[in-house]
Amino acid sequence: MNEPEPRIIGLLAVSVGKPRRLGTKSNGKPVRSGIRKDRVTGETIVVDKTNLAGDKQADLRVHGGPDKAIYVYPSEHLPVWTAELGFDALLGPNAFGENLTTSGIVETDACIGDVWKWGSALVQISQPRGPCYKLEIALDRPGLIPVFTQSGRTGWYLRVLEAGEAPVGGPIELVERQPVGLTVWEANHARMIGTEEALIEKALAVPDLAYAWSRGLRLGSRA
Repeated sequence: MNEPEPRIIGLLAVSVGKPRRLGTKSNGKPVRSGIRKDRVTGETIVVDKTNLAGDKQADLRVHGGPDKAIYVYPSEHLPVWTAELGFDALLGPNAFGENLTTSGIVETDACIGDVWKWGSALVQISQPRGPCYKLEIALDRPGLIPVFTQSGRTGWYLRVLEAGEAPVGGPIELVERQPVGLTVWEANHARMIGTEEALIEKALAVPDLAYAWSRGLRLGSRA
């Protein structure tokens, strides 16, 4: 185990939600999504292999699954987005559909493969978020997807290594650092933004990077 210096990650909120009607497509068909979530008010929550208790996804082809069990978003970005997107009131927890709203760690610090201990559960950073059009509908901001991606402020997903029960009020402890040190920002930049071969090679050297993300890197490098 590559043990880091002792570090506690702040947990501001835990949120879950089940699929509901989000809007309507141009063809009149309803858009369903679990992106709109409610804060958990209990003291603890069950952490399963593919979800937090009470959390579901509408389209399992592109959302959810073992590599996207829990979505994390840093609270540090909320004031920035509030200003950039022109909201009158400060965006709060679960504004981006995240399960965990954290403090004290952002994409340039969080590394793919890092392991966190949350209660009796062990979770691992697996990939950045690649947003879909439903985020634009949820926030009523058409054209947000490329802006969100290019900002690097995407948040990231966790896979669950060991299921368990976790305190809604935290804390979360960083217990293992992946030795390659590929940050979430670098993983996002390698696939979604740039074509830097050295960065792509660094990303592909991380066995803990989600298969879907590494596959996209391999396909892109051959294009």
